[in-house]
Amino acid sequence: MNQWLISVAELHQLEGSNIVIFDCRFSLADHNMGKTLYQQGHIPGARHLDMEKDLSGPKGSHGGRHPLPETEVFSARIRQCGVNQNTFIVAYDNNRLAGAARLWWLLGYFGHHRVKILDGGLSAWEAAGFSVTDDDPTSSEGDFEARENPSLVVDHHWVRKHLTSRPITLIDSREAPRYLGREEPIDPVKGHIPGAVNAPWQQVTNEAGFTWPQEQQQKIWQALPIADNPVVYCGSGITACVNLLSLSLAGVDNARLYAGSWSDWCSYPANPIEPPRTEPPELESTQIEPP
Repeated sequence: MNQWLISVAELHQLEGSNIVIFDCRFSLADHNMGKTLYQQGHIPGARHLDMEKDLSGPKGSHGGRHPLPETEVFSARIRQCGVNQNTFIVAYDNNRLAGAARLWWLLGYFGHHRVKILDGGLSAWEAAGFSVTDDDPTSSEGDFEARENPSLVVDHHWVRKHLTSRPITLIDSREAPRYLGREEPIDPVKGHIPGAVNAPWQQVTNEAGFTWPQEQQQKIWQALPIADNPVVYCGSGITACVNLLSLSLAGVDNARLYAGSWSDWCSYPANPIEPPRTEPPELESTQIEPP
């Protein structure tokens, strides 16, 4: 098994072992879709985690569309699913790892590192001929206790303070048109944080949701001027976690998440915003050819 990835064959061999599987499917357009899909069919034994209720915290006027969940609330929900301090966790979705990577990062942030992401997600599981079920499993209460690691995250004040600092690099994980300010389908303001470079999160996987090999992950970041202290953001802190996964797979383990991301940054009228501009050369250089 890869450090953070597990194949469907490897997971199938572990069925019945002391593991907890989480279904992290979600839709930003329809907040009920993840639960609906779970009820229609999921990997046997999997529990569902809701992006809005379980993997995010209460929303306010600032903090972004998906603030980090409150520590005690997250602890209680994960314990409810039978997770202990030493439980092996597997996360999957059908969103090119976006939901699963969010849980992977959150678990690391809260001190639980025995976690892997199912490469290829539920589609790969079904394509391999493995069964799904609509049964909702039950479990006894676990003893998981979340312990925050503040060094893994930054907020609006930190970004504003270090906006012109080097060596740090802000990495915008959104698609190029949103980064460039040509379109913005979700948030009220177009553009990006000044000085940020663009690395669209979809580059980490192919269209089927399988991650590219390590050398391809490394090429993504070698094509960008990444300094010693990368800080990753996206629209609301979800898909940025896919880039954080990619950085870790590439051997970069000191990257941090701007949790509120663009939806938090643009909620402050005084914050500088880089306006639409001609696509920079580095955008073209980050488009990785498949192996």
